[in-house]
Amino acid sequence: RKMSSRRPELKAPPQVYYGVDEARKYTQNSRIIEVQEKCTERALELLALPDDTPALLLDLGCGSGLSGEAITEHGHMWVGMDISPAMLDTALEREVEGDMLLADIGQGVPFRAGMFDGAISISAIQWLCYANSASQKPAKRLYKLFMSLFASMARGSRAVFQFYPENDSQVELIVSQAMRAGFTGGLVVDYPNSSKAKKIYLVLMTGGGSLPSGLQDEGSSSSSQALYQRRERMKQIRSGRLPKRAWIMQKKERRRKQGKEVRLDSKYTGRKRSNKF
Repeated sequence: RKMSSRRPELKAPPQVYYGVDEARKYTQNSRIIEVQEKCTERALELLALPDDTPALLLDLGCGSGLSGEAITEHGHMWVGMDISPAMLDTALEREVEGDMLLADIGQGVPFRAGMFDGAISISAIQWLCYANSASQKPAKRLYKLFMSLFASMARGSRAVFQFYPENDSQVELIVSQAMRAGFTGGLVVDYPNSSKAKKIYLVLMTGGGSLPSGLQDEGSSSSSQALYQRRERMKQIRSGRLPKRAWIMQKKERRRKQGKEVRLDSKYTGRKRSNKF
C-alpha cells in the first residue's frame, strides 16, 4: 500500500473497482481475510464495550461481511453500509448475520439519533479522500460522515476507523473533520516500527475517556488465540462440515451455560437470504 500505483483508490471509484470479479477475489484471498479479521478484532478491542453485553454496532464499508463475522462471533448485532452492490451480494451469498444497506458513507449515516452502541470501519475511510467527480469535495464528504455518525451514536460510545492513508495530509484531513464534527480522541498506531504490521486506527469518542495505547510487540494482542479458534470454526462452516445454523446454536448454548444473555432462537436464526442488491 505504500506504492501509490498499487492503491485501488487511484484506479476507480469503489463501486466500480469492487465489481463482481474483484469482490469474489477479495473475499477468497486468505491473506486479505486474515488481515481483515485481525484488524476487526483490534477495532472491537478499542471500542472498549461492556463485557458480556450484546451491542448494536455500525460497520462502515462492510464489504462482503468479513468484519461482520467477527462482530457476530463476539455476540453483537450489526448493521453494515457499503457502496458496492457486488460486495453486498457476496455478503448475502456468504449468509452473514448482519443487516446491510447499499449506500455511500460520504453522503452521511441515515439512522436515528443515538441508535448505535459503537461503530467500526476497516480499510474504507481512505476512499473518501479522493474525488471521483468535480462535485465531490473530500473534506465535505468526511464532515458529512462524521457529523451524521456522531448524531447516530449513543453518548459515551466510540467509533474506530482502521485505514491506510497515502500520506500525512490525508491523516490530518480525516482527523480534523472528525474533531470538527464533535468527536474527541485521536490516532492509535500499532507496531509503529514495522513496515509490514503497522496499523493505524482513529479512535473517536462521543464522551470523555483516555486514548488507548498502541501495540508495540507484534502478536501481543490478547485476541490472538480467540482469532485462531474462530478461524478454525469458520473453516468448518465453509467446508460444509458444520452447518451455519448448527454453529450458531452451539455458540448460543455455550453462552447460556456461561450465564450470558443471548437472543432468542427463531426461524430467522442462521437464515439464508436470496435477495440481491
